Amino acid sequence: MKCLLSFVAVLLLLVPGMAWAQVVDDPWLPGGAEENSPPSQSDGADDASSADEGWSNLLRVEVATWALMPRAGVELDEGYFQVEPTAILERGEDFRLNLGAPLRLRVWGPKGGGVIRREDWDELSDWGQLVRTLQLGSDRSPLGIWFGQLDKYSLLSGHLVRRYDHRANPNYHPAAGVLTGTLGPVYVEAFTSDVLGTRLMGGEVSFDMEHILFGQPMERGRYALDVSVVHDWGRVGRSASVTLAHLDAVAVLVVRPGFESHVFAGWGGRPGVGGAWGAVAGAGADILTPSWDVALRLEARSQNGGFRQGFFGPDYELARFQAAGTEGVPLADASFPDGYSVFGEAEVGWDAVAYGGLHKHLKLSLGAEAFSWGRFDVDGRMSMQLFARSLEVALKGLAVGAGKPGARYLGAAEVRWRFLGGGLYAMGTGGTLLFPTDEGTLRPGAFASVGLGVDNAR
Repeated sequence: MKCLLSFVAVLLLLVPGMAWAQVVDDPWLPGGAEENSPPSQSDGADDASSADEGWSNLLRVEVATWALMPRAGVELDEGYFQVEPTAILERGEDFRLNLGAPLRLRVWGPKGGGVIRREDWDELSDWGQLVRTLQLGSDRSPLGIWFGQLDKYSLLSGHLVRRYDHRANPNYHPAAGVLTGTLGPVYVEAFTSDVLGTRLMGGEVSFDMEHILFGQPMERGRYALDVSVVHDWGRVGRSASVTLAHLDAVAVLVVRPGFESHVFAGWGGRPGVGGAWGAVAGAGADILTPSWDVALRLEARSQNGGFRQGFFGPDYELARFQAAGTEGVPLADASFPDGYSVFGEAEVGWDAVAYGGLHKHLKLSLGAEAFSWGRFDVDGRMSMQLFARSLEVALKGLAVGAGKPGARYLGAAEVRWRFLGGGLYAMGTGGTLLFPTDEGTLRPGAFASVGLGVDNAR
């Protein structure tokens, strides 16, 4: 093993010598799944590189150990040698291709497990992980197509799909697809969580009412009516088929340089299920300066008959097997008390030198919901770049059903440190996981990884 590691390290050190037309300036690109998510309507507005239409590219290789360890008395002891290559090619904001996937070679573990971790490649959908991002067009294009990983994804208004992670199941690695299009006063966004399988699909249509009623406005989208529908085919484990629909009205009240505020109200339900409905009203604000990029949202919600806003959320790919709580049933069949809730969300980015783009000294994403019957859900992510961007620390955590029996808690942390001029970096990560079983339950586990990486970023 030591000889193998030495050989790989020598090979990696040769990579920066390869010739490229132009390399990516940010040393942390693509640094995490969040940067591979589809662009929203506001993404890229402050991106300093968006005006650069030249080609840029990056090569990266990481080698690490990756171990699964026991947790909560569950036997789980497996170790792997992981090699993860990455290749990125992009041009402006309209084209991006990011290829790569981790290859885990077994070092120790149960007999008969095979050389390569079987769970990473045992179904057709797992081959989708080879495409991290394929983007053609942008959100400002008449038509845009995007494939890759969904992490913290919200479907426009976010009242059905909010902060969704389609790879929350650690044994499932699909590639999602997102289609966006604009035609006159109509904007459409449609998605599928798995382009190689039949899982979760949906879409939302936004009508610019000012445009429809009074002609082309000076500012688009100030008064909109949105209709969204999402359907889960229920073909995984014990999960049942689920369809949700929602109607939203949005009005932008204030538009100033660097500031925008809006209010909204909506109603949704489960078609074909009597008494399953919910209502929502709230407000939001966006603040954009050379150093700050802030989006705030506050909502008051009502839920009845098992319907709830944000049904397809960060925990959904686990809850479709077993929802948080003591019932031990999939989310589609779990009881959900009638009541009220308050939901808040904050997206904060800060960069001391106004670098622009996605990579900032501080990025914080937090969503929390408190229910009138004593339940509390929270999903948070934070990353920091320190010491001239040579050190990056990232934390994330998820709590579902806190305050009630059977609550679910997950967390992870990652550290990356660049040295020797920035081309070489060390990394370490660890956290907790939940693995779905054939019986439809969730098996707790933990993971840890340490390793080295090298790329041609500068």
